[in-house]
Amino acid sequence: MRRARLWLIGGTLVLAAGLVSAVTPSEDAVYDAFLVRGDGPVTGRTLIADVDGATFTPTISSSGGDWEAEGNWLVVEVIASAPTTEVDAEIAIATLRLDGRVFQASERVRDSIVKTRLHVGTDTRGILAFELPAGIDGGRGELRLTTQYLTPQLDDVVVLPLSLDDAEHAPRIDVDRPEVTGR
Repeated sequence: MRRARLWLIGGTLVLAAGLVSAVTPSEDAVYDAFLVRGDGPVTGRTLIADVDGATFTPTISSSGGDWEAEGNWLVVEVIASAPTTEVDAEIAIATLRLDGRVFQASERVRDSIVKTRLHVGTDTRGILAFELPAGIDGGRGELRLTTQYLTPQLDDVVVLPLSLDDAEHAPRIDVDRPEVTGR
């Protein structure tokens, strides 16, 4: 009887150690970003953002006609502004998370809203273009926007849901420069 009790206590201790190990965050988690999620305008520390639509297209070009690319493009229209200060108020990194994969907004599209200075009390409307692998034309994803370059540490990341099943399809999209609009 005593031996069985020792085995039971030992098993319980192993289970408790496994549970503690499973719920303990990693060292990197101490520096992770804070995800600020929402439907509609989402306000973070340095960014207010909303999605105004998404369109799939096989051809994207600059409005001046000096650049063009073909592929499976997803163009997301974003409305963004600064909440309280214009210091560091710009979208530095935009990623699309879709089915466990992460796509970064294309740097080839020069007229995107990435790196555009944002202003307090005034919206800026622009696009983000994602070059996706062939065959992706639907699903549910999330758009992540941050004002910090590379990995935001101990800062917030604006997360907006994106339904690609509802996205429009267009034969061609001409990209205009971001436009400052009133509220």
